[in-house]
Amino acid sequence: MARETADREAVIQQLRDVGLRVTGPRLEVLQVLAAKAHLDVESITEEARRNLGTLTSQAVYDMLRNFLETGLVTKFERPGWPAVFEIAGRPHHHALCTRCGKVANVEAIAPSPPRKGLSGWKVNEGELIYKGTCPECRKN
Repeated sequence: MARETADREAVIQQLRDVGLRVTGPRLEVLQVLAAKAHLDVESITEEARRNLGTLTSQAVYDMLRNFLETGLVTKFERPGWPAVFEIAGRPHHHALCTRCGKVANVEAIAPSPPRKGLSGWKVNEGELIYKGTCPECRKN
């Protein structure tokens, strides 16, 4: 119980730090993402509804847009599957299962941008995406 209170207080402070009003739905969505990363909008909505009762997918989309704009969450696009979201943290890369769409965080150092082929570009960041088959899909 003490941990839940501390986690809740941390989420409240995160919302305040970025200038967003603290509401029950916002708290719940952030707590869902803090508990489990790489969830799509429908999964976030289902999890949050368990504690809130009612919550629309559109409301979750709107919250996620605000969270993205303020840097609270990040979005990972999965070709062929819905995008997934996670609480923003240390920069990292991802592995993507090409069978089921599962995403895992990967700690790796991205190579420097190539000197040729990006003439005139200002590269802000790079991301590695490892594509393959997750352990669960390999078993099947």
